[in-house]
Amino acid sequence: MEATSTWTSFGSMVVLALVSGCGETTAGESRPPPVDTAATAEASAEATASATGAPSATPTAAPTVDPRRTEPLVDRWGEDVVWKGSLAEQNALMFEQLEQAHGITPEQRQKLEAIFAASDVLGQGNPEAAKHAASPKACRDLLAEKKIDYDDAASEAICGHRYMAPVYDPDRQKPEEASVCIDRFEFPNIPCVYPVTWVRASEAVAICQAMGKRLCDAHEWEGACYGKLTSVEESYNFGLIKKMKLEDAIKGMRAQQNINNHDDRRWAYGPKYHKGICATSSRKSKDCGVGWRNCGTNTFPAGMFPDCKSSFGVYDQHGNAAEHMNLPLSPDQLASSPEQTYGHTEMKGSWFVFDQVKAHEDHCRWRAPYWHGTRVMNPKSHRNYHLGFRCCASVKPR
Repeated sequence: MEATSTWTSFGSMVVLALVSGCGETTAGESRPPPVDTAATAEASAEATASATGAPSATPTAAPTVDPRRTEPLVDRWGEDVVWKGSLAEQNALMFEQLEQAHGITPEQRQKLEAIFAASDVLGQGNPEAAKHAASPKACRDLLAEKKIDYDDAASEAICGHRYMAPVYDPDRQKPEEASVCIDRFEFPNIPCVYPVTWVRASEAVAICQAMGKRLCDAHEWEGACYGKLTSVEESYNFGLIKKMKLEDAIKGMRAQQNINNHDDRRWAYGPKYHKGICATSSRKSKDCGVGWRNCGTNTFPAGMFPDCKSSFGVYDQHGNAAEHMNLPLSPDQLASSPEQTYGHTEMKGSWFVFDQVKAHEDHCRWRAPYWHGTRVMNPKSHRNYHLGFRCCASVKPR
């Protein structure tokens, strides 16, 4: 692997991760102004039930969206890389963009608003601290110059959602035989829109459900990055860990996966690691420690690095925001299982300062140590300024 440095000691990686700002919001820090949630109290209760593992309503399927629409996406950023309003105003714009780009229904918007309103930090970063690496307009201009259009009618027909890609084994399957699709971009899964961060894994589950989707299993994300989906049996040695203690089981599954793929490392863009291809050249905020007040989510707009993609057309799996994933320890904990009890948290990919702070491996099938680990549905699961997510959707093969 070509890289400036490689950290092989688990302890070293943890220390470096902490230095890099992976911590939770600390007590006593300034928060954004409170949001009036009276109008969405009922929906908020539903969202909270979902986030704590209580039974929830069947996810609402997203309506069909015409991928050939040409109207410009509503945007109030202009040339700015610093948001001039509040976090609530920033989120309100994102909900408008979701309506326009994905055709979410009023019911879906209400559910999303309740989930975001229940958190004091969930969004695209602290507006007072974030200085994004590029503006949405700069992203749109670049894509227009390169004549890049991320719509794909064939994939949308397979997946039932805009900006999703089928994930499968090309050695034995065709795209229409896929049983899972993945968002092409990190949520909100819209080109040239900043990814959401400061999100707990349980909130990511609730958001994906509101979108008519689900959180991805680790092997689905890995397959989308590598360009080949492996089976559940190949991806998780459930038999090996069946009688192990929890911590040993997670370590054992991770170690087996990393040993199996040590000589077959691949990045979304190719077989060798390179700088300059993905959204990894931004900077940490000057006084960033571990919390909300000083740590800016200094991301790029989604899809601004069109070469940072897998053979399936999935973008930004390296750089921008790291991503929550589900790590099952038994078949019933698969996100794709009917039970949807979910397993444990797994963090995937790398983030926006990786050119300067290469804290760990980030090839497609690498599995991270159990950093800040909890059950996915733990309402206090980890969140930080460079951690986001994307959704998957189970589909019926044609």
